[in-house]
Amino acid sequence: RSYGFDKYKTRKDKEDGQSDAKGAESKKAETAKPAKITIHCADPSAAKKAFAAEEAVIEGVLLARDLVNEPANTLGPVEFAARAKELEGLGVEVEILTEKEMKKLGMGSLLGVAQGSPRGARMAVMQWKGGKAKDAPIAFIGKGVTFDTGGNSMKPASGMEDMKGDMGGAAAVTGLIRALAARKAKANIVGVIGLVENAVDGHAQRPGDIVTSMSGQTIEVLNTDAEGRLVLADALWYTNDRFKPKFMVNLATLTGAIMVALGQHYAGLFSNNDELAGRLFGAGQATQERLWRMPLGAEYDKLIESKNADMKNIGGRYGGAIIAAQFLQRFVKDTPWAHLDIAGTAMGAPASEINQSWGSGFGVRLLDRLVRDHYEG
Repeated sequence: RSYGFDKYKTRKDKEDGQSDAKGAESKKAETAKPAKITIHCADPSAAKKAFAAEEAVIEGVLLARDLVNEPANTLGPVEFAARAKELEGLGVEVEILTEKEMKKLGMGSLLGVAQGSPRGARMAVMQWKGGKAKDAPIAFIGKGVTFDTGGNSMKPASGMEDMKGDMGGAAAVTGLIRALAARKAKANIVGVIGLVENAVDGHAQRPGDIVTSMSGQTIEVLNTDAEGRLVLADALWYTNDRFKPKFMVNLATLTGAIMVALGQHYAGLFSNNDELAGRLFGAGQATQERLWRMPLGAEYDKLIESKNADMKNIGGRYGGAIIAAQFLQRFVKDTPWAHLDIAGTAMGAPASEINQSWGSGFGVRLLDRLVRDHYEG
């Protein structure tokens, strides 16, 4: 089905919708009856099953698009968590952690980002148990900053409205879990999304503050607009510590630097494991949600050393996307891990044959293909 996000339009005209390259949807398209296609094949039952699986993935993509396109006044952390909770209808086990519960767990890094907003932080933990009970799960973690002003290190006004999409990683993880559950994937999957709003009030985090993450490592916050990595630090540690997964993949609209490096046709891929990186790259090529591997290295790690804490949340002028990935690597121990920086592909990416929406749903098809090709029994 075609996709458009016009739920808030009280009067629809030919400029409404997002179903063509210019974001226009004609009245004719709105009123036309859906085309009926008859497929003749040797095994109708198998074909029906295959189409049902693809439909599940499509619905996951569309959920991710809806979440990214939704305005921040109607989709804060609490509302996003409620959308994740709806997946229980598909057999997903969903647990929502409140600020009180996260504080008890020691998630000072994530909660520091949230303290400038009256809208409480949440963490949604989604489990799909489609594999063998004894099998360790595979884990997907998403950055869910439902709106990002930059905090006290405030962003320029121009373009700030796009920061409603700074939860594209969390949207992709939620859409992926929906897709895997709906097609009854034969694998154990965990999805964890950290949900906060990075706002400014008298309680907001200040440059120079030092926070203690769930890992026990301390972080000097030199720029409050480098907040996504602070959210992910606790989400990654929590996921690894609780679930002991085979591997972890996190998705985040993390840095503008990745857009400078790769533009908007490829997402950045960082990994501590060559096999996982290769499989992700292959899944990206197969789905046209393409990735390009970027380096990690001790030379970059030195750039986040702090005189006042275990690390700082920014480096120097250069290599911003790499430095962000190096920061995250400090919270994954030796677990195979990949970080996908989807800042250029999750929102506002160039239109394509299968996506005309501002919010693309990038990552759902890619990661479904990864699971389908390599991790289902």
